[in-house]
Amino acid sequence: MIQPDYDLNIMKQGQDLYDVTARVLTGMRDVLKETRPDIVLVHGDTTTSTAAALAAFYQQIPVGHIEAGLRTHNIYSPWPEEVNRQITGRIATYHFAPTSLSKDNLLQEGISGEQIIVTGNTVIDALYMVVEKIKNDGILSCELEKVLKASGYDISRLSDGRKLVLITGHRRENFGDGFISMCKAIKSLSEKYPEVDFVYPMHLNPNVRKPIHEVFGESQRANLFFIEPLEYLSFVYLMEKSAIVLTDSGGIQEEAPGLGKPVLVMRDTTERPEALEAGTVKLVGTDYDKIVNEVSGLLDSQEYYEKMSKAINPYGDGKACSRIVKALY
Repeated sequence: MIQPDYDLNIMKQGQDLYDVTARVLTGMRDVLKETRPDIVLVHGDTTTSTAAALAAFYQQIPVGHIEAGLRTHNIYSPWPEEVNRQITGRIATYHFAPTSLSKDNLLQEGISGEQIIVTGNTVIDALYMVVEKIKNDGILSCELEKVLKASGYDISRLSDGRKLVLITGHRRENFGDGFISMCKAIKSLSEKYPEVDFVYPMHLNPNVRKPIHEVFGESQRANLFFIEPLEYLSFVYLMEKSAIVLTDSGGIQEEAPGLGKPVLVMRDTTERPEALEAGTVKLVGTDYDKIVNEVSGLLDSQEYYEKMSKAINPYGDGKACSRIVKALY
C-alpha cells in the first residue's frame, strides 16, 4: 500500500471546484517551500494536478506534465478537464506525451519539440503490473473477491459463462438529463438481458447518485448491482472479469482495451482519438438508443465483439515510466 508523505486533506463535504483549487494551491505552497524539489511531476487533467502545477510555477519550479497533449478542443467537454490540461500545458517545461498524436497537438500549440517526449501512458504500466501481481498471487485474488463481495458484488456469479457489463459514470458535463438517460438505458439493458450482470461502482458525488435513485428507486433487478466505489486493485480485478465496459471515464478508455475489453464511451467527444481510430472504443454519448443498441450489438454478435476486443491498444507497452525516468536523468 502506497502511503503519502503529505496529505493535503482536500476532500470536504459539499466542496466545489473553487474549494479544491484553493486548498491544493495553499497546501502545495507549504509543501514546496519545505521540500524545494528540482521538478514537480503532475499527471493528467484533474483540478488537483493543474493547481499543483500552478503552485510550482509560483515558486519558479519546473513542471513535468505526464499524459500531456490530450485535446478535444472543446473547453466544456470534458469539463473542466479540457481547460485544466491546456493550462498545465502552458505551465509545463517537460511534456510526456502518451502518443504521437498528443505530441502533434502540443507542437500545434507552439511547444518546442525538444520539450516533448513520447512515452506511452503510465496507466498501462500500472495496469500490467497489477494484472501480473493478481495473476501470480492467489491470496491477493481471494482478498479482492472478498472486497468485491463486501462492496456488493459476488464475483462467483460469473461461473458457467455468465457475462458482466462494468459501468462507470461521473462526468460533470453529463449531470442532469444526461445521467437520467444513461440510467434509463442501463435499466432497459438489465431487463433485456437477465443472463448478464450489470455492475456499477457508484461515484460518491450526489449528482451521480441522485439520478440512479430517481430511475431505479428502491426496486432492483437480480442482475443489477450498484456497489460502493472500489480502490484500484479491486477495480482492475473486476474490469479483467468483465465482458464490456460502459463508461464516461478517460483513463478507462486506455486501460480496458489493454485487457481486451470493448469500451463504449458515454460522451460526445474524446481526447483519445487514437482509440477511436484503432477500434478499441466507440462513442455513444448519453443517447438512450445508442447505448442500448451498441451494448446489445456486442452481447449479440461474437463477430462484432471480437472486432473490438482484439483491436490493438494504441496507448503503450507498459514502459512509459522508464522512458520518463530516462528523460529526467
